Amino acid sequence: MLNCLAVFLGGGLGSCCRYLLSLIISVDDFPLGTMLANGLACLVLGMLTGYLLRNSLADHWKLLLGTGFCGGFSTFSTFSKETYDLSQNAHSWVAMSYLMGSLILGFAAFYLGLFIANSKL
Repeated sequence: MLNCLAVFLGGGLGSCCRYLLSLIISVDDFPLGTMLANGLACLVLGMLTGYLLRNSLADHWKLLLGTGFCGGFSTFSTFSKETYDLSQNAHSWVAMSYLMGSLILGFAAFYLGLFIANSKL
């Protein structure tokens, strides 16, 4: 039951943070807020993964931070809909740029998170 509560709390917090970010970051004709939220979620998950490679953490904390927060903060469904919307509004090149840019940003942010977690800063 504690694990479900951890996912619930982390997911709610992540979703609220994504909503607030979307209010702050607004660019006409380009879903920068979603792209940034997804990239930041990948960065945090990379840092958490890097930390967990060297340290242990109780399952409920992993679920709160990884599954809950990162899952709630990132959004594949909104990303998919925004890509579709861009492609339907005669913005095919913007849709492809958003698609490829999001994938590249996500992987780069995850690996940057791993690097940060494993560096001796």
